[in-house]
Amino acid sequence: MRFPIEARLKDGTPVQLRLTDRDDIEALKRLYRVIVEEGTSYPHDRFPNDEDFLDYWVRGKSTVAAYLQDRTRSEEMIGAFYLKPNWPGRARQVANAGFIVAPNWRRKGLGWLLGATMLHYAEELGYRSVIFNLVFSENLAARHLWKKLDFSELAVIPGAVRKDDGGYQDAIIMWKSLVGESSQPSAISQKKEKASLPADG
Repeated sequence: MRFPIEARLKDGTPVQLRLTDRDDIEALKRLYRVIVEEGTSYPHDRFPNDEDFLDYWVRGKSTVAAYLQDRTRSEEMIGAFYLKPNWPGRARQVANAGFIVAPNWRRKGLGWLLGATMLHYAEELGYRSVIFNLVFSENLAARHLWKKLDFSELAVIPGAVRKDDGGYQDAIIMWKSLVGESSQPSAISQKKEKASLPADG
């Protein structure tokens, strides 16, 4: 898979997916700050300091960002994901990934595009499966997306996530094998309701 990748959202909006470098850090911080303040998908209850942010999103990871166009012309990052081994050593073939999408760019196929790209990329990097350790149970949009991308819900962690109102919600562990089948959903380019990913990656 060669980056940058040119793709289109459901409405035809052109986007570019790029491997991040130091020039993307501030835009990634701005987007993640919005996600943390929402409090509906990630465990941070306040924005992390610089070192913790880099550890969480950059160091030891492959991080991919989505822009409306080449970042030399636009500083608006509309989505991103990181990909890393979930465990070290003998279990490093199991990947873990995290995703964020800007509020104004949801329900446009960007989450699906990022997810499909991650699966393709993970397979190329030699991972045998992908696990999500902490999908908030009330994040129904995320759970629906991952099921459409053939993830299974393996287990429930009761009351794992504290909500802003002081209550608690469960977390779901989700998993998908990358062995013995293509990691990309079938007919990517034929389903008009989805974003389009170039067939050659």
